[in-house]
Amino acid sequence: MNKKGLLALLLAISLPMIGYFLVKYFSKDAVHMPRKYFFDSVQTINKNGKKLDDTIWHKVKNIQFTNQLGKKVSLDDLKGRIIVLDFFFTSCPSICPGLARNMKRLQDSYKKNDTIVQFISISVDPETDSVPRLRRFADRYNANHDSWWFVTGDKKEIYDFALQEIKASIADPKVDTAFIHTEKFFLLDTNRIVRGFYNGFDTVQLARLAMDIPTVMIERNKKAPSIFRDFIPILPVIFIAIGILMFAMTMLNKNKKNKLPY
Repeated sequence: MNKKGLLALLLAISLPMIGYFLVKYFSKDAVHMPRKYFFDSVQTINKNGKKLDDTIWHKVKNIQFTNQLGKKVSLDDLKGRIIVLDFFFTSCPSICPGLARNMKRLQDSYKKNDTIVQFISISVDPETDSVPRLRRFADRYNANHDSWWFVTGDKKEIYDFALQEIKASIADPKVDTAFIHTEKFFLLDTNRIVRGFYNGFDTVQLARLAMDIPTVMIERNKKAPSIFRDFIPILPVIFIAIGILMFAMTMLNKNKKNKLPY
């Protein structure tokens, strides 16, 4: 093989490879996914029988409520939806009205896609917050009753849910476990894993929440990846094969031209 042929082969192989690694390098941090919070570490065994430490993220358990329309609802009803929730009570004279106004702004931003996100405001005074009181409070903020639930239920179950499942006292160390009153909004992904908590009065954190919702929405489950993901590890081999094929076709065309009579 002469020098020109060797150079052509090297270019055919190296250019796709260089392009692949450049794209991989500059795109690896293109999307910053919200981190996952609160995990349980369990031991698993792989196919070879080897014990491995596998981190399983804490999935928020299901809980049933009654919403402002008097309807029984639960988290299991929201499969495939992102969840944004907070804790409130209708007679709250301080932070709850402001949190409701800011939640309303979030809901309004999803008017055209109101099946993507479910907003839930959970009463921490369920003994007082009857269905009619919840309905009046929701109507005060012109809430869409389908995509924003104001809910009540069993007080012990709600407090256990807030402290043990949502981990409200970890997200907000100032929380009084005897009466949960927090400014935090909590973001759960479609697998009900906590992906963030945000101060409902901080404009910077609210902007981050507004950005995190669609980011989490497009995230793929690594256990069920796109079929195209399987080709990523073998892309270099594919590019090399393409390069060799291009070189071979170039050489064949060159040989044909050399054999043509003049």
